Amino acid sequence: MRDSIRLLGTAAAALILLPAPGSARAEDGHRLWLRYDPLPPAVAARDRESVASAVGYGSDPRVQVAAREFNRAAAGLLHIVPTSRIEHHAGKVMLGTAADLRKAGVPALDLSALGPEGYLVRSVALPTGRTIIVAGNTGAGVLYGTFALIRELQLGHSISDLNLRSSPAYPLRMLDHWDNLDGTVERGYAGKSLWDWASLPGRIDPRYVDYARANASVGINGVVLNNVNADPKILTGDYLKKVAALAAVFRPYGIRVFLSVRFSSPIEIGGLKAADPLDPGVAAWWRAKADQIYRLIPDFGGFLVKANSEGQPGPQDYHRTHADGANVIADALRPHGGTVLWRAFVYGNSNEDRAKQAYDEFRPLDGKFRDNVILQVKNGPIDYQPREPFHPLFGQMPHTRVALEAQVTREYLGQNTGVAYLGTMWSEVLDADTCSPRCGTPVSSTISAVAGVSNVGSDRNWTGTNFDQANWYALGRLAWNPRLSPEEIADEWTRLTWSNDGRALRPIVSMMMGSREAAVNFMTPLGLAHQMATDYHYGPAPWVCDLKQPSWNPCYYNRADGHGIGFDRTASGSNAVAQYAPEVARRFADLRDVPDKYLLWFHHLPWTYRMRSGQTLWDELVMHYDEGVTQAGQMSRTWSTVRPYVDAERWAAVASDLSREQAEARWWRDASIAYFRSRSRLPLPHGSPKPRHSLSYYEALRPPGLPGQRL
Repeated sequence: MRDSIRLLGTAAAALILLPAPGSARAEDGHRLWLRYDPLPPAVAARDRESVASAVGYGSDPRVQVAAREFNRAAAGLLHIVPTSRIEHHAGKVMLGTAADLRKAGVPALDLSALGPEGYLVRSVALPTGRTIIVAGNTGAGVLYGTFALIRELQLGHSISDLNLRSSPAYPLRMLDHWDNLDGTVERGYAGKSLWDWASLPGRIDPRYVDYARANASVGINGVVLNNVNADPKILTGDYLKKVAALAAVFRPYGIRVFLSVRFSSPIEIGGLKAADPLDPGVAAWWRAKADQIYRLIPDFGGFLVKANSEGQPGPQDYHRTHADGANVIADALRPHGGTVLWRAFVYGNSNEDRAKQAYDEFRPLDGKFRDNVILQVKNGPIDYQPREPFHPLFGQMPHTRVALEAQVTREYLGQNTGVAYLGTMWSEVLDADTCSPRCGTPVSSTISAVAGVSNVGSDRNWTGTNFDQANWYALGRLAWNPRLSPEEIADEWTRLTWSNDGRALRPIVSMMMGSREAAVNFMTPLGLAHQMATDYHYGPAPWVCDLKQPSWNPCYYNRADGHGIGFDRTASGSNAVAQYAPEVARRFADLRDVPDKYLLWFHHLPWTYRMRSGQTLWDELVMHYDEGVTQAGQMSRTWSTVRPYVDAERWAAVASDLSREQAEARWWRDASIAYFRSRSRLPLPHGSPKPRHSLSYYEALRPPGLPGQRL
């Protein structure tokens, strides 16, 4: 299909200066943002006055990993390597917990406000000389502080007078892998699964360590290893030994492993006749399974559960509630400190608006979940669309712990085509005002965890395209600090990944900041949603209307007819708007107040409806499609300007990605306009080109097998 679219158009003492590298390193994206290439000579000379090698104090493995990582970075960035000779306070960088540093002669440090994972990085004067201290209440804080120090070096910031203090906004910041035990990845666009289950536990792929390093560098502290559509075999003894081997790799990097589990596992691998959560035998089975896991993995994080959704079994099969189902598993994990993450993504064969179903099921259960249950809620009420309003459950579950679930893999945003930086999307959600319990309450203050559906696979560059690495990076940075701006994160990532040269930095960041809006424009403008082809969710198909499940049909969401377009979710329609706090509901329901970006999400309007711009809705809709194509072309032109400042290998790969995105933007634009014009019967605005082909041509296009299809 892609070809068809083209046709459519750890310690140390002494300093050793390394010689300059003899040849340039081949660039394939594997090093991510941890490249550690030499800094400019003047910057390196300046920083060598302040820093040399690091010494990790104490026996915590996370501290020793931090020291090794810093010395690795110093070797690359500053041409400094450690030697086996150790001196007291040697190297001018001391890493450790406050208690261990105190034993080493560092004055008492006040870390009381930093919690278990926060850090302090400070340049201090000691009798032995100026020293950089990286301290935390635990080894985890030291590890995160060390990566923060390395980031300062990479960004070229002066470290002569550091005073950094930070702690994470949320205690759980995780990646959810949708990896299957057969090596495939559902909705994965970067090759096969990173986990080689067949070779575990005997062989540990070195990439597992690099994966852990990357996660720790952005503060991710939890990893769900397997698909939410879980295979019950993951809980068998042989697989748990494999999981334990991965947990041992991740542990020194502050990462706990979690597993997705199938609710009916007591039947399928336990031999029980039912999985009824109120059955004492079922409760006993989950307790025994938890005990078995924690004997192997003492720091096991817990379970992620998808239940009574898209055909998965769950407590409703036994006329029980989601709270009943979550609590029986939570009770099994509680003695070990484990957590249940229970997904709120549910919908069924119902004529009820799909956007309402999760709220309808879970809002009445507020306060009925155990305190070691976290309700994992997607960013929007449908399904990771290019743009959705925030999910109405945010702010509406005051007595339940809630996690934001975002999708890092781009299931609905071009998959592995082009550039779509999602930091702007997630900040839009995190900053959204829930007005619950009062206005001025953003989504970010109503949640206790952030989870991102991983985009990592076995491809050499990890994520399929080089720019998709930015979304992995942004997920971690926003989970640590949701107040960071997406532009600040894009700037960081670009400097770490591509270049500190402003001639590359400025255009790349500008391109990233507009990339998601471009995708919205040429895919689903003005609040449209779910206009992708069914099942594989690639390419436009707004005409599909014949599937048994109503909400699988794109026509269900656009509701385009001879009168107009859009989904009426006001009181005259499904009244989904009423699920929001009254102040938010009034804004979304009022045509004078609803933002244009959500217009067709909440309103069905005539094609001739007069927009704020003065144009008709039809003309404005076409204008957005046209703008999306223009923006896609502009990204290619922008990328061409940075060619002299980035390596040739990755530049060519991105240029190819962007060329393909241009073609796909035009495909989206032409196919969508052809269909909607068949409904509106209106002429195109002056200067807007006709679709290149007939509607029947676009309807007949069938892509071949695509990566990440549902299995």
